[in-house]
Amino acid sequence: MQLHYKKRRDYKYTLAKQYIFETEWDNAPEINTRFIQLNKQGQLILHAAYSWDGASGPMPDFSSIIRASLIHDALYQLMREQHLPLSYRLAADRLLYTLCLADGMNPLLARWVYFCVRCFGHNHAQNDLIILNPRH
Repeated sequence: MQLHYKKRRDYKYTLAKQYIFETEWDNAPEINTRFIQLNKQGQLILHAAYSWDGASGPMPDFSSIIRASLIHDALYQLMREQHLPLSYRLAADRLLYTLCLADGMNPLLARWVYFCVRCFGHNHAQNDLIILNPRH
């Protein structure tokens, strides 16, 4: 029998209360998972107890990246779990950039964050399911 599993990440943050974000995407895929929902109007609903790891790499968790990392991590998780097509990666990365700016990040630093996710984010959006075929 096959064993299906995923490597777990260390999470730094957990939502204490549901968070709703308007992506402004028209005709988004309808997705409903345990902690994340996305409806056709582009409304992203993150349920209480959803966990994420904040900024990646050497980027500190400035207050101006916390919300952006929450939205970005949730969208990348949907891509990893193959609920959301990889074609949404550019839109997710642009949302990260826009939210960093909206939350007060220095524009030069926001551009750097965007550059990093464009260059290095692809592997984080790929399917992370591991299937092991044990020998009998």
